Amino acid sequence: MAPISGSCSGHGSERPTHPDAVGQSHHADSEPQTMTTTPRALGPAGDAPSIDLTAVGKRYPGGVEALRGIRMQVMPREIFGLLGPNGAGKSTLVKIMMTVVRPTRAVGTVLGAPVGHKPTLARIGYLPEHHRFPNYLTGRQAIETFGALAGIPRRRRRERASELLEITRMSDWADRRIGTYSKGMRQRVGLAAALVNDPDLVLLDEPTDGVDPVGRREIRDVLLQLRAEGMTVFLNSHLLSELEMVCDRVAILVQGEVASQGTIDELTRESRRYEIEIEGPAPPWMTGRTATGADGSLRTTLVLPSPEVDQVQPVIDRLRGERARIVSIRPVRESLEDLFMRAVTDPQTGTVHDPGARRGAGSAAQAPPVEGGRR
Repeated sequence: MAPISGSCSGHGSERPTHPDAVGQSHHADSEPQTMTTTPRALGPAGDAPSIDLTAVGKRYPGGVEALRGIRMQVMPREIFGLLGPNGAGKSTLVKIMMTVVRPTRAVGTVLGAPVGHKPTLARIGYLPEHHRFPNYLTGRQAIETFGALAGIPRRRRRERASELLEITRMSDWADRRIGTYSKGMRQRVGLAAALVNDPDLVLLDEPTDGVDPVGRREIRDVLLQLRAEGMTVFLNSHLLSELEMVCDRVAILVQGEVASQGTIDELTRESRRYEIEIEGPAPPWMTGRTATGADGSLRTTLVLPSPEVDQVQPVIDRLRGERARIVSIRPVRESLEDLFMRAVTDPQTGTVHDPGARRGAGSAAQAPPVEGGRR
């Protein structure tokens, strides 16, 4: 695969505002807002976070709190996944960073500048969840239009459009009208448009929505290459298996709050264990789960609540000494789906939290009002 990032020289001393921010200075929700910056913390490699949020909130009229003091860090050159149930506030958070939705409060930085700093948007690529292109444009024209809005010179944006069409495997359809495209094809063109300005940070809201399994794998490969070339990728997706395969770190958003954040290994550390499956019943010195195999034989799974191989070896030796037939030995940890379900489940009642945002303390959860497609 050819390099995805390219030189977009010719912008001038200051790059223009990203096309997705054009015309967004007016907001339907006119609440007072607070936007302040925070000191730039350094990451393990001495890099300042690409996204460093310490207190981001959004309160809609009627007391609906879509976001409640979001704290989140995304480091440079990583793929970061944001997941949560419908109405958790994922798209609202992305739109606040892109200045599409006005926050009630936003303390933090994006690419070192305060949240809401318009010129910084020129360094960001953005694929909205429900993006729309005019049906009369071709895929090539749509990408070139976004390049023009980003201030890329004509010759370079034509070259860039051809490069991105090849990378997203849309070259054969490049000169056909978007009105003839499938949903998955529109997603591919949307991804290309988000990358046309060669951004330092790209925010992708449900990038594989409507894409078939082959296309999802190809998009994953593109994201991995973006990371390899030094770009920071922020993913918002419902497809937990997709996030698990590509993300360096994840955050789980529940009812407008970050329930957990970290690498999958960090978040699943307490659940890591070994499971040993043997034929027959459990030995008298250990308990296990019994089940009947496909051949009708009795099998038992012994659970060792430790991820350390040194603690597993003595058990294996003892089983062998007793002539037990070992079927399998496997390390086990929670999946991202397990983490997600644990985060959205009330530990006291065992029931899943209601979808949507909260309407103040002690009130039922409720989705925020729709404002021209905004959340």
